[in-house]
Amino acid sequence: MQYDVIVVGAGPAGNAAAQACAEQGLTTLCIEEHGTIGFPVQCAGLLSNAAFAECRITDRSVLNRVSGARVITGQGSELLIDARIQKAVVVDRGEADREMARNAADAGVEFRLKTGVYGIRENCVLTRGVYGHEEHRFRILIAADGPRSTIARLYGKDRAQVFLSGIQADIPFECDPRFVEIFPDASPEFFAWSIPTGPGRTRVGLCGQTQVPERFAELLKRFGTSATHLVTGTLPLGLMPRTYGHNTLFVGDAAGFAKPTSGGGIYTGIRSGRHAAATAIACCERGCSDDLSLAEYERRWQADFGRELELGFRLFGMRQKMHPEDLDRIIQALNDPSLLASIVEYGDMDRPGKLMRKLLLNPSMIHLLKPLLISGIRSFL
Repeated sequence: MQYDVIVVGAGPAGNAAAQACAEQGLTTLCIEEHGTIGFPVQCAGLLSNAAFAECRITDRSVLNRVSGARVITGQGSELLIDARIQKAVVVDRGEADREMARNAADAGVEFRLKTGVYGIRENCVLTRGVYGHEEHRFRILIAADGPRSTIARLYGKDRAQVFLSGIQADIPFECDPRFVEIFPDASPEFFAWSIPTGPGRTRVGLCGQTQVPERFAELLKRFGTSATHLVTGTLPLGLMPRTYGHNTLFVGDAAGFAKPTSGGGIYTGIRSGRHAAATAIACCERGCSDDLSLAEYERRWQADFGRELELGFRLFGMRQKMHPEDLDRIIQALNDPSLLASIVEYGDMDRPGKLMRKLLLNPSMIHLLKPLLISGIRSFL
């Protein structure tokens, strides 16, 4: 059978793309290598209000609601940001993914679970799994198969510029349910976190490039308890040079759309999935899927969040050059009431650009953030 659209990967980006295509009457197949959608979980599960709204699901998966964050440096300085209203939710990612998949199935998407793609021949994906060896023809292929994208590898595509390794565990630990905690010095290349998931439960994790297991073990000593449900994962940072070609569109982590400032990929992943769906729908309606037509997808996501990802990657680059003392001085400076008010008013997990502009224009921050200006952030002012 020939499908209008085949989506590889049943995570949030893939489910969103598949559902949007099916809702417009396109025959749509979603292929997922794992036997259960939403497993294994390789996500902290912290979603901004906007990201959760993009999922278009019920509150069934919500474990906790948070209003702010506490940043704690290795030198002991703390920055408490409390919006006093809900800013994000903590979700059971497995349940959230499965609800999105159910919605896609209700829209008419056909699913093939425990099925992997091992080859592409012309406009045909070659799969193997519980259904045996199969060939499925497509007009448009949407690659939503994560940071280790098989589709990108098969095409020989250039990948994300940086890959971070992550470790996370759920632990029995009582903490203030209102606040996420951030530990920037626990991982010099990125940061570590603790996220309250419910009464007496906390999710602790860390991402970095070097000594990740050792640093994670050191982080756990803060909580004085054993870890449960230990998982590892990969975080791609830096955009794929071109996110279309060969009748294929790359979305979510497969395209390197994780946010370099937070590591989150749900918001950009789902939005990219819907941009891909809109492009696929237009291509199928016109009966044309050449690169000129597919380029509309890149124009759409670039106009939506491309500038934010570019800024985030520049900030990530500066993070690598900062010493713990630099971060500590910045945290101390941000404790100024006027700056805290700006953070609460303009802070946005998904779109940090507006807040960065406000901070970079504040006289008390200019000397501390001068390295950012030198590295090219001035273009965003």
